[in-house]
Amino acid sequence: MVKSCQGMVVWLAVVGSVLPAQSAVSARAGTHFVSNATPGQLPKTVAPLVYTIDLTPDLKTLNLRGHESVRIMLAAPTDTLVLNQAGLKLAAATVDGIAARVTQDETRQTATFQLPQPLKPGEHTLVVDYTGPILQTPNGIYYNDYTDHAGQRTRMLVTQFEVADARRMFPGWDEPSFKARFTLSVTLPEDLVPLSNMPVATAVPAGEGLRRTTFQTTPRMSTYLLALVAGRLASSGGRADGTPVRTYAPAGQEADGTYATQSAVRILPYYNSYFGVRYPLPKLDMIAIPGNYEAGAMENWGAITFIDDAVLYNPEHSAPATKERVFLVVAHEMAHQWSGDLVTMAWWNDLWLNEGFATWMETHALDRFNPTWEIWPRQHEDRERAMAQDALPTTHPIQHPIHDISEASSAFDSISYQKGSQVIRMLESWLGQDTFRAGMRRYMKAHAYGNATSEDLWSALSAVSGRNVGAVARTFTEQPGIPLVQVARRCVAGRSVLTLRQERFTIHDPFPQPLVWQVPVVAGGPGLPLRRAVLGKEPVSLSFPGCRQAITVNAGENGYYRAQYDASGLAALRTGFARLGAAERANVLGDQFALFEAGRAPLSEYLSFLAVLPVTGERSTAVWQEALTHLLQIDRMERDTPSRAAFRAFARSVLAPAFARLGWEENKGEALPESMLRPQIISALATLNDPNVIAEGLKRFDAWQRHPASLPSALVGPVAGIAGQYGSSADFDVLVRLLRQAPDTEGRLRLFAALARTHDPEQVVRAATLATDGSIPNGRIVRALAQLARESEQPEAVWRIVLARQAVIRQRLTPGGQAVLLPAVAAQSADPAIGAALMADSASRASTGARHEARQAEEQIAQTAELTRRTHVAVADWLATLAASPATAPEGMRAFLERLPPRAP
Repeated sequence: MVKSCQGMVVWLAVVGSVLPAQSAVSARAGTHFVSNATPGQLPKTVAPLVYTIDLTPDLKTLNLRGHESVRIMLAAPTDTLVLNQAGLKLAAATVDGIAARVTQDETRQTATFQLPQPLKPGEHTLVVDYTGPILQTPNGIYYNDYTDHAGQRTRMLVTQFEVADARRMFPGWDEPSFKARFTLSVTLPEDLVPLSNMPVATAVPAGEGLRRTTFQTTPRMSTYLLALVAGRLASSGGRADGTPVRTYAPAGQEADGTYATQSAVRILPYYNSYFGVRYPLPKLDMIAIPGNYEAGAMENWGAITFIDDAVLYNPEHSAPATKERVFLVVAHEMAHQWSGDLVTMAWWNDLWLNEGFATWMETHALDRFNPTWEIWPRQHEDRERAMAQDALPTTHPIQHPIHDISEASSAFDSISYQKGSQVIRMLESWLGQDTFRAGMRRYMKAHAYGNATSEDLWSALSAVSGRNVGAVARTFTEQPGIPLVQVARRCVAGRSVLTLRQERFTIHDPFPQPLVWQVPVVAGGPGLPLRRAVLGKEPVSLSFPGCRQAITVNAGENGYYRAQYDASGLAALRTGFARLGAAERANVLGDQFALFEAGRAPLSEYLSFLAVLPVTGERSTAVWQEALTHLLQIDRMERDTPSRAAFRAFARSVLAPAFARLGWEENKGEALPESMLRPQIISALATLNDPNVIAEGLKRFDAWQRHPASLPSALVGPVAGIAGQYGSSADFDVLVRLLRQAPDTEGRLRLFAALARTHDPEQVVRAATLATDGSIPNGRIVRALAQLARESEQPEAVWRIVLARQAVIRQRLTPGGQAVLLPAVAAQSADPAIGAALMADSASRASTGARHEARQAEEQIAQTAELTRRTHVAVADWLATLAASPATAPEGMRAFLERLPPRAP
């Protein structure tokens, strides 16, 4: 424990400028961090300095006893202390030895300590004794039962505190701006390995097979970053820049953590250099939680927790995509050790400062250490995910007021993560890598161990660049939506002159608010110089030599905006498509499909670009993933239409050359992106009813049952999926058995994905039961049900099942999981009646977060319904036009047209 100085000087240094108590206000745009102006529930005139917490969890009775001493600082006299608690029973409480009267409000999740006389400004000590439950749901302090490597049922203790669940383990100031030091002690069975943010200071016997472990005192940090895990764990270890790095897993699986450890050892020195601030803790632990875990991972400072399939990788059993996922998630959570932990957003309205930056940084790190993995072009998927949400009326700005913790939970979405990442990528491209990094170093040093807002970041970047970064950045972070750059092209004296104008891009929004952005545009093409401009309200013109080259206005796809080209610009892009870079090809495809969704372009333009891919021998995984996403989306919308068979034949013809190149078996020396693409192509062809792929898949599934070693791990997913969709009832039974026996989360989720592809109504019911009976982790229930609704093509049936069973299902869900349960399933449907039923359900009004999720799902249903109607007409008309004039079709489509069955008159 470190002694602190006395007096108000420390108060100002610790929590920033403090004024007399006032009600919290919503975050104001363009403001720097000031403690008293930060939103939140608790008064800002009291703040914790050091917590000393002594816990005795009982993993048999699932109860917790706690004793807590908190050194606090008062800025003004008060006889009342208000702090957070949830579900605890507070017994005796004193301040400086004087008994306080305790009242608790479970609705507000607070405890109030009333003193007989006011406390003077300065430092005081609050002492509380309390008890509470150890939860089943993966939030707060909870237990996790799993089957270990030896087949034995085993129990571990886990914490997950983000957004606001530290209050379920100890009373405290559970808001991110209240940073403090923590000294944690815990008494547990001596056969359990206890882990927390800091190394063990002491460990002494506590009688009857118990041991009391005290951890070293943490640096100043927010409550949501505290961690405690205890279980039968073993580790793989390494060292990076003098820091011990270890990956903990259930005993017997520690070797599967070797790849994560090796990745972290490579990443840590790079981050030390990039941020200009060395990793400040004495160790870095990464901890695999087998099963009962809702987040993908959590950046607890020095003790990062992960669901096991995000940190454990076994080359004999894991899919190729798992290797990349482990690296990305490790890199993401390690980035948080600086952006989020060392420097923490002041309030949840700036969540994107944590998540958007870490999402961008994970890609940066992967590209640095694995440059052949084509990660930047494949970021197109993230861009499309963000833009799909951002184009709808229910979108929100990256920075938006968060009024309570339920609303904070709903902010963990594609806008905070993917749009935030894309905006940072755009700013780095605009400023230059070296300048951007210098700004990040300035920001980190200025706000280390404290809190910050977006404006603090803009100030740091402006200071090193000499540009008004905030003026550009705020148009993307403080207002919702997407700019659309309209491109008009003329040939003038042997040069192409592009005139750019902007407007707002929306989908299914009848009354969009007109907005203007400051858009950093980078335009270019094969063999052409890059042209840069910031496009505002007035048009901008760019000039290039020549009049026929393909020119894009989003070079490298570094910008967060859509582009629409006039007829001449689009024709040049189609002609020169193969010569564009992979990122630009994916960008053009994504924008063309989005323009159809928005009613700005016909579907035929997008499909004509797809028809070029087999002709040009497309090899980019990024481009193929873009094509697969929308081919399968169109196929789902074509359900029960007369034109679906012909569309599927077209889609198969597009994919056939790629499959012929990749085949069923891994090619020697192929890059990881191709290893990941192969199963995606196989699964897509099976979905599109390719008879040869289906037959081969079922053959391999039969062989796998007899000889498990006969099927490479990369093919388990697609082959099992083929059996789930096209196999017999006996095959379905085999998949159910294998799922129940799977030793890890990756295996269980992979097999559930296969079961979710069934179209048999009775099997859909069985799969829904498996999703909710403990066969898959509690934290993956909502995702599994949404996956079943989508892949089975029976969202209405799954909706009815979930609606009937929701009371039982909710017992396994966290408050955040409960808010998204019905919206996640409903959003897979195109039936407006389900949207109406969703909004009528009382669960959709349970909290501000639940209302937000329900409105988004209702809007998604309406948008899908409208798009489906237009798709039916567009596909039928496109096929009819091609059949009538096959000679006018793109070269790659002529063989397909010759095989089309004759249309009925």
